[in-house]
This record gives sequence, C-alpha cells and structure tokens, in this order.
Amino acid sequence: MTQAKYNRILLKISGESLKGSGPTGIDSSAVKYIAQQIADAHAANIELAVVIGGGNIWRGEEAEREGMDRATADYAGMLATTINALALQDALEQRGIVTRTQSAIQMQAIAEPYIRRRAIRHLEKNRVVLFSAGTGNPFMSTDTASALRALEIGADVIMMAKNDVDGVYDSDPHTNPNAKRFSQLDYLDALNLRLKVMDSTAVSLCMDNRLPIIVFNIFNSGDMGKILMGDQIGTIISGRE
Repeated sequence: MTQAKYNRILLKISGESLKGSGPTGIDSSAVKYIAQQIADAHAANIELAVVIGGGNIWRGEEAEREGMDRATADYAGMLATTINALALQDALEQRGIVTRTQSAIQMQAIAEPYIRRRAIRHLEKNRVVLFSAGTGNPFMSTDTASALRALEIGADVIMMAKNDVDGVYDSDPHTNPNAKRFSQLDYLDALNLRLKVMDSTAVSLCMDNRLPIIVFNIFNSGDMGKILMGDQIGTIISGRE
C-alpha cells in the first residue's frame, strides 16, 4: 500500500459545502459524501481533525449589515458550526468511525470542551476530531480557527475543501473563462494579490509558522485521497524555498 504523504491533517470544510444544491440548510447527500471522503482518508491511517464553518445556516456579516450587534451575530454563527459538526459526526459514526466533537464554547450536553491535549490524544487513538464554534471569539473567522487548531495539534497541512472551485485563481473562474489557476503560490502573493484563499489573519498565521495550505474541490471525487498520497492537485500555498 502506498505510504501517505501526510500523517496528520486539518481539513477545513465550509458550511456552504453542506447545503448541496439548495440555497441554505443541510443536504443529507452532501453530508454523506463528505463523510465518505473523510472515511476513505481515515482508512489510510491518516489522523484527521476537521474545522467546519456555518455559512449554510448563518452569516454573521449579513446579520450585522441588518443592524445586529457583530459580536452577538458571531456567537450565533458559532452555534451554526456546531449544528453542522453534529450532522457530520452522525454521518461519520454511521460509517463506524469513532468521532469526537470539541466546541470552543461550553456545550456540555452535546460536545466536549476544546482541550488541546485531549484532542491530540483522540487523534493518536485514531478518532476523528471535529472542532466547532470557531475560536470561541467574535471577530474571528473559521479560517483563523483552522490555522490556530492546525498549529495547536501539530498538523502537517491545512486542506481547504472548496465546493465550487478546484484551486486558487488570479480572477473569478465563474465570471472569467480565461482565469488562470495557480498550482503553487507563496503566502505573500496570496496576501498581496488579495486572492480570497482564506482571510488574511489565517494566511499570516500559517506564513509565520510555515504551515502549508492546499486548496482543492472536495466534490471532485477522489482528489482528496490523491492529494494525501502526494499528487499535485489544486493549489498549494507555502513559503519560498
């Protein structure tokens, strides 16, 4: 069996990935598909932690534009990420994968509190760990939570799972048919060109700690597994040699 390139990964899944073809909410077929992608990686003895967004249920920025207090709106978004985490946890457990959800805010009845050493121990025991509620702080995105948790658990890479694009482009490929996809990109280029890979705080945190980021489309069947085995798919963002 081919040896995987990575031993421990942090998979970032956007909330939008769970809504399927619908405008909002959770689509069971999308959740099952993503769970199977995780299950396949888990079968290859890769330690997996997941940060999940909540944009399919709640958008804090939109609520703020409607007049809601930003911090309160962000806390509501944290609850949305936990709803998504529970849906994914159930789909994984139906596939026989022992899964733990850890929340950055206290929800004792449904999730463990986030404790770094406990999370690492779960991974060492071949459990999948889902991190919900972002960092637990308003004004911080789930992208930033991904970078922070990846560094805390010693992940080899962040895999940014997209649902509508297969990498990082120099312009929007949905509106520009001549948009160019980057196979490799430097952290500074990602920041300076404002390519909307992930928010600038998250990219800066990865850059300061030389943590690579791979952007790919999780709905391109098989791509995630190929990346884990070392294939060049999507866009890798890292420092200059």
